[in-house]
Amino acid sequence: MEIAAASSVSVAPQSRQLLNVFSRKLGSVSSLSFGFFEKEYCFKSPSLRVSAAASMDAVIAEKFSPASFLDKKETGVLHFVKYHGLGNDFILVDNRDSSEPKITQEQAAKLCDRNFGVGADGVIFAMPGVNGTDYAMRIFNSDGSEPEMCGNGVRCFARFIAELENLQGKHSFTIHTGAGLIVPEIQDDGQVKVDMGTPILKAQDVPTKLPGNKGEAVVQAELVVDGESWNVTCVSMGNPHCITFGKKGGPNLKVDDLNLPEIGPKFERHEMFPARTNTEFVEVLSHSHLKMRVWERGAGATLACGTGACALVVAAVLEGRADRKCTVDLPGGPLEIEWKQEDNHIYMTGPAEAVFYGSALL
Repeated sequence: MEIAAASSVSVAPQSRQLLNVFSRKLGSVSSLSFGFFEKEYCFKSPSLRVSAAASMDAVIAEKFSPASFLDKKETGVLHFVKYHGLGNDFILVDNRDSSEPKITQEQAAKLCDRNFGVGADGVIFAMPGVNGTDYAMRIFNSDGSEPEMCGNGVRCFARFIAELENLQGKHSFTIHTGAGLIVPEIQDDGQVKVDMGTPILKAQDVPTKLPGNKGEAVVQAELVVDGESWNVTCVSMGNPHCITFGKKGGPNLKVDDLNLPEIGPKFERHEMFPARTNTEFVEVLSHSHLKMRVWERGAGATLACGTGACALVVAAVLEGRADRKCTVDLPGGPLEIEWKQEDNHIYMTGPAEAVFYGSALL
């Protein structure tokens, strides 16, 4: 697999750009990085090759239509747009012409590699709608596994669809996901508000083998991890989450002090979580302000997790630690989360931004 991309800087007030165009064969170089100064890019043929030691070719190009770039149909070439939601980054693929992903899970894992690929937390496919929905969304994690849904990913998906369809202003649409129906709405300011549906609390549906201790829900239950007891609450947002505010009998968490790469995998693969789990470590700043770090199932430590932010607000309310409307600080920035009492739905509002456009030779 090869990656072809372009970095750009402005060279004239007429919005023309100086472009460095390059490609690398995956596995033949030790690293591949992308540096960008603006959000408007243009590309030469992805077959262009420049050695690592050679100076980059400079070309001048006018602004182009993102939709026209994605419409290119070269055989063996995958065109994509990279987006991020608070640093949780994804490769978005226009897959509306097929109900099968254009690349395999193994290829997705290679693309997500931050040294030998594009670099991302996952690959998201915009697919034809099913069961009356406008679109369907599938996602492959950076390890090639397929989760049910991704909160930051669905905001990026919404902005991607708006770009593909040239939608302006406020718009909403229905998306079929592995977690069920999701309804994002692009706001006038460009932020995306998403109706994430209702939380799932029944232990066996999360799923977790921990026994329900508040009806059928697991709330502030004891979980022994590597010989230490933690208090955990389990919530599913269509994908499993384990939320903890600290160890049993210990002080409240200071999440910046965590050794996340050490403790995160031990939660993710704990025997009490038959489908593995996402884990949110939470610090309470006030009843309307929470701070979290996340270890995501299949992706590891990420800068943001939208479903995790929703799940932790549910957990905080159930444990009496927070109100139903909260700002959640993630390493990549804040999300606004509200668990409405009147309909039991959770609403997430946050940004999603395009980073660059690229092509991968498969």
